[in-house]
Amino acid sequence: MAILGHLLSGPDETERAARSLGGLLRPGDAIGLVGELGAGKTRFVRGLARGLALPDRVRVTSPTFTILNQLRGGRLPLYHADLYRIESAAELDQIGLEDLWGEAGVLAVEWSDRFAVLPPDHLVVRLRVTGEEERMLDAEGRGPRAASLAAEWARLLRA
Repeated sequence: MAILGHLLSGPDETERAARSLGGLLRPGDAIGLVGELGAGKTRFVRGLARGLALPDRVRVTSPTFTILNQLRGGRLPLYHADLYRIESAAELDQIGLEDLWGEAGVLAVEWSDRFAVLPPDHLVVRLRVTGEEERMLDAEGRGPRAASLAAEWARLLRA
């Protein structure tokens, strides 16, 4: 199941859509986020964090310079990575993203299209800028768990 062309009217709606996905996530789920600069990837992760019941005091910021943020205090830990500044696959070994596959938390990776860093079963979320505030969301589950997750999320988005 895929989600194609779901219109998000602004940053708050991006966060709400992600919050609804966050409520469905289980330990070991992985999400790849794809989109140009300013498309709302970090805002989306903020929504995931709230959907995982991370309290507002847990700040969700882009890990562009730290590469990986570990966010705790909610229903599940959230591992938030950003590959924007990674220049070679060799650098990825130092980060250890593969070590997080199947962990007790959720892995969300911005710029995941730059390198093959996600487990075989993962959800890809694409955010496209369509206006000053508007974004178009597409999502595709790759693998049985991710396909089921995409179908459940699509139902929530339509409700």
